[in-house]
Amino acid sequence: MRTLGIVGGLGPDSTVDYYLSIIEAYRRRVGDDSSPSLLIDSLDVRRGIRMLDNGALEDLTDYLATSLERLAKAGADLAVIAANTPHIVFDQLEPRSPIPLISIVRATRDAALAAGARRPALLGTGFTMSGDFYPRVFAEARIALVPPQPDERARIHEIYVDELLNGKFTDEARDVIAGIIEAMIERDAIDAIVMAGTELPLLLRERDLRLPILDTTRIHVAAVVDAIV
Repeated sequence: MRTLGIVGGLGPDSTVDYYLSIIEAYRRRVGDDSSPSLLIDSLDVRRGIRMLDNGALEDLTDYLATSLERLAKAGADLAVIAANTPHIVFDQLEPRSPIPLISIVRATRDAALAAGARRPALLGTGFTMSGDFYPRVFAEARIALVPPQPDERARIHEIYVDELLNGKFTDEARDVIAGIIEAMIERDAIDAIVMAGTELPLLLRERDLRLPILDTTRIHVAAVVDAIV
């Protein structure tokens, strides 16, 4: 069994969800109550957001690369970034990583393809919804991602940064984002929902959204367990 390194803290609640989900999925796979070997390096999500706000992608790449170097030195054999948005620099980061990385974007694309999704909605931070790193990877499988309208993206981003990353999950936020999804179902003919923000499933997991949900955390966790077992 290989040791997994987790670049965490981006944000803290989703890192906890990753940790518990990996253990749960691992135990289901091996059929006993043992646990995998895990290392977590917790970063400062606010520092990362400031880099993104300032367009300092080279600084963000350096910040993540340093974390991966710490994990490798501590004994990790492979690693994941427990968040979607930092994958905006994944192509620059992967060649610098001292250990193999498991991409949440590639894993989600493969899951969308297996599910038969052809026109899924893309929800996450504003950086993720406006970036090209998800659409570009999905286009390789001829899947067209549909982001919300600009005003909807702004509202989701506001909720995400001001509330979800601070561990605040309210019924009001749940209703706002569910309402945007309903509007997209009617307006954009979406056929699935890519929750490309690891806090979104924590907010919406219990909500009936009428369409298949591609929970990027669960998808990433499954790919992780495949790799470490």
